[in-house]
Amino acid sequence: MAETFVTVEDKGDGVRLIRLDRPPMNALSNQLVGQLDDILEQHEDDDATKALVIWGGDKVFCAGADVKDMHAALQAGRNPAPEIVAHFRPVMDRLAAFPRPTFAAIVRLALGGGLELAMACDFRVAALDARLGQPEIQLGIFPGAGGTQRLPRLVGPARAKWMIMSGQPVTGEEASQWGLVDGAVPANEVLELTLSRGRVLARGAVGAMALAKKAVDSGLDGSLYDGITLENELFTKVYETDDARTGVASFVEKGAGKAEFSGR
Repeated sequence: MAETFVTVEDKGDGVRLIRLDRPPMNALSNQLVGQLDDILEQHEDDDATKALVIWGGDKVFCAGADVKDMHAALQAGRNPAPEIVAHFRPVMDRLAAFPRPTFAAIVRLALGGGLELAMACDFRVAALDARLGQPEIQLGIFPGAGGTQRLPRLVGPARAKWMIMSGQPVTGEEASQWGLVDGAVPANEVLELTLSRGRVLARGAVGAMALAKKAVDSGLDGSLYDGITLENELFTKVYETDDARTGVASFVEKGAGKAEFSGR
């Protein structure tokens, strides 16, 4: 019987806590990545799911891909890259496009594929003393699960190149200054702060948030003109949601900030 490396827990208010649990370092094996992908797929069309928090426990977030798997493939004369891409690309893309706010709660380490997983989330909260980095260059390779693309979009090309080419990590505090994470606090406060932020957004118009998220993320891939055109299309679509009808009616009848949204 296969081991369970990823679990999900209801934390109230529609917030789901996805726990990585593959001791000692939550290395991203093909099995763990597959289980994570399955859980994301199960929840992406669930109206009761309002926000996701990915958490590796209070010891470590994720130290990256399982290097032993790469080594075994090379020793057997196989290039491991196609298999890595086939397993990692779908889950990273699914997480990045997840139609609800997503958060990574980071303690101790988020390295390699672990940092790439965190960067596929909308928001990141890290412990002040956590270490975040792309150390693949120390293996003679470079990031292959979104690191060369998502990292420069967050910290700028020069800082991204430094992290990728040197392999040196930054602390959670430095990551906050660089914009790589959206908050840095003592390790024992990371999970609760992340959950509380998840609850704030979960109580809002998450249906509209999904369209806004698509406008921001897809707009960054093209020209300003194309981005505004996409915004106009999605702005038109948002008025077809229950959230828009509820929010506008509530404002007129009760005033601002009193709407109770369904997320549809």
